Amino acid sequence: MGIDPGMALIGYGVIDIENGEAHLSASGSIRTEKDKSVPARLAEIMDDIKELMNIYKPDSVSIEDLFFFKNQKTIIPVAQSRGVILAVVEKLEIPIYEYTPMQVKQVLTGYGRATKKEVESMVQLSLKNQTLPKLDDTVDAIAIAITHARMINKI
Repeated sequence: MGIDPGMALIGYGVIDIENGEAHLSASGSIRTEKDKSVPARLAEIMDDIKELMNIYKPDSVSIEDLFFFKNQKTIIPVAQSRGVILAVVEKLEIPIYEYTPMQVKQVLTGYGRATKKEVESMVQLSLKNQTLPKLDDTVDAIAIAITHARMINKI
């Protein structure tokens, strides 16, 4: 499972690897309401991540690492969300792997400064042209899952 953390929107993507090929099993997003308090939103993220882990029972979770962040206003909420996600997954004893956006781009496209569109195209190719979700955060989560599968030489 790949996860793209955020406060308002967390993308997730579940892939299965069969005979060296990636297949998208499930994907979606967790959304929190902006009018709720930060603690309430974090509690909601915690509950939703626990539920996803129970439903999909992933062998591992790969998550975007905060290596460099352009928008200083969103780094703290994203870091808080990421912390909750990491704590839930760790508590469930599921192995965690972290990849920076640059690593994901490098692994998928061969170029660490690739555009979102280039990454999306490579995700689509990796999934043999399966229909991708509309939300960028969900596609990013799938990209993170595919990156991990490639890093451990499954695909």
